[in-house]
Amino acid sequence: MESLSLFEILKQVVTSWQVIVAVVVIAIYINLVSFVARKHRGPSKIKLSIRSKKPKQEKAAEPVVESSSTKSANDELGLEEE
Repeated sequence: MESLSLFEILKQVVTSWQVIVAVVVIAIYINLVSFVARKHRGPSKIKLSIRSKKPKQEKAAEPVVESSSTKSANDELGLEEE
């Protein structure tokens, strides 16, 4: 079968009234099913906050424990500047 004749046959199939009606009916059916599914699921739980948002309270910072020695980390490694 030549490609030109194949394209002509495909054009006739796609533009036939039976195919167009079937596509429209399927589209309407899918829209109806999705509409019913959304209604069955119930209203969405969207919370709209009208009040101004309060800043979150930050957790108290843990106290930093300082070492009792007076030497720094550089002193312990022997990297002290003279």
